[in-house]
Amino acid sequence: MAATIDRPVTYPGIAAAGRRPVDYVWAVARIAIGWIFLWAFLDKTFGWGFATPAGKAWIAGGSPTTGFLKGTGENALGGLFSSLAGQVWVDWLFMAGLAGVGLALVLGVGTRIAAVAGTLMLTLMWAAELPLATNPFLDEHIVYAIVLIGLAMTGAGATLGLGNLPIVRRNAWLR
Repeated sequence: MAATIDRPVTYPGIAAAGRRPVDYVWAVARIAIGWIFLWAFLDKTFGWGFATPAGKAWIAGGSPTTGFLKGTGENALGGLFSSLAGQVWVDWLFMAGLAGVGLALVLGVGTRIAAVAGTLMLTLMWAAELPLATNPFLDEHIVYAIVLIGLAMTGAGATLGLGNLPIVRRNAWLR
């Protein structure tokens, strides 16, 4: 019998909740990638000095998309992406995506939606960097996207997350 997202298969000697060790690996991966998105949101919003200095923080009037997108001008699709840099609607969409994907993954609710949105964001960031400097086609953006898809397919929000709440189990769009 195959395992489903709704009812994991239980194995002798495994915890009463039916969790397998791999479920915890996927859960930790979910939380880790969620933190990457959430941290990017927080650092760009408040300029805590890791990737964004305080003077360029979003709350200080800085644009969270300008630094990355302006640097793509020489790339294959650079004209398109650099023209989007600093536009208010692009900044808001980007920041909403970072916060939404990050929170969904960390909490374990809405992981399917987060996987779609995160994969779209990562694919656009990958495309903005083409041609890649260190590999002909593969970089961390694609690897993260593959992991996001795996998280959604395995129901990773149910382990170490809120994915087992009755409201989440009743509403597929919240999984």
